[in-house]
Amino acid sequence: MTRVYNFSAGPAAMPIAVLERIRADIPDWNGTGMTVMEVSHRGKAFMETAAKAGQDVRDLLGINDDYSVLFIQGGATMQFSMAPLNLAAVGQTVDYVQTGSWSIKAVAEARRYCRVNIAADSADRKFTYIPPASEWQLDPDAAYVHYTPNETIDGVEFHFIPQTAGVPLVADMSSTILSRPVDVSRFGIIYAGAQKNIGPAGLTLVIIRKDLLEPARPDIPSLLAYRIYAESDSMTNTPPTFAWYVAGLVFEHLKNEGGLESVGRRNQRKASKLYAAIDDSQFYSNPVQPDCRSWMNVPFVLADPALDSRFLAGAGQAGLTNLKGHRSVGGMRASIYNATSEAAVDALIQYMREFERRNG
Repeated sequence: MTRVYNFSAGPAAMPIAVLERIRADIPDWNGTGMTVMEVSHRGKAFMETAAKAGQDVRDLLGINDDYSVLFIQGGATMQFSMAPLNLAAVGQTVDYVQTGSWSIKAVAEARRYCRVNIAADSADRKFTYIPPASEWQLDPDAAYVHYTPNETIDGVEFHFIPQTAGVPLVADMSSTILSRPVDVSRFGIIYAGAQKNIGPAGLTLVIIRKDLLEPARPDIPSLLAYRIYAESDSMTNTPPTFAWYVAGLVFEHLKNEGGLESVGRRNQRKASKLYAAIDDSQFYSNPVQPDCRSWMNVPFVLADPALDSRFLAGAGQAGLTNLKGHRSVGGMRASIYNATSEAAVDALIQYMREFERRNG
């Protein structure tokens, strides 16, 4: 079997060591004579696995006892509803920073339940920069401030944590979680869909400050209440056991790799290499303001869009897959999450240079 270099934005590449461990665990997981997909989620074997996964992610991110760690279904998109329903009373204002496609979706959902104040918006330059924090129009009485630290489609990333003067900060970290250290204590809620740096789709990691667990409104469905998950150790109903098990393997793998300091250095190096290759070329370009460029998602365009299909076809033949840009922006996009190796980035750069030599 030949593995390709996978630059998918999600579901994304998985660490080879984790895939090999999964293969070894099937069909007999931990001596049970069953796969992890066949055991009871309330049985001792799975409960221990779930608890270890929770502790390992706490260790990786330095999460203290002021926070609950939840494993929830529904993807990060369900959090677009859960955050306002849990944190904001009916009619209360919430602040949103709009910097790309995913924050736009979060805003649209929040408007179903709250008054949304757009504190900052980068649509004026097609979401290619982060508005300076000094220009934000925050409401001091807002229930919370929401932002998307990394926009996977637009390739824009915050390289700072916003100051909110005590208002809870809520972050959709789906595409940046576990890619480097982060000061969790600065946040009220961090949520992240699993399918980029955590594991398979179907699981969402939520890190929530315990004083925010009580819903701000009493009539929300029980499965949309953070408190219910915290009280049941995320087992209010049957959780996605396979995805949770794989997430635990990924957390263990990251710890074995030296933790997030080591992971962050590698990710920064990968991104720097790829941006340098783009910037040094007259053939490729990246539209994002340099100090706002994403480490995880690198969009780029060719000088002649007519060559896009030829570029993608040649990339596929070279074992470089999932490079087509999102349909809303076009061009190319290389997503270089944790499991995308430095060798993959080097191979992409080599291909880009050769394609430019032949077509530039």
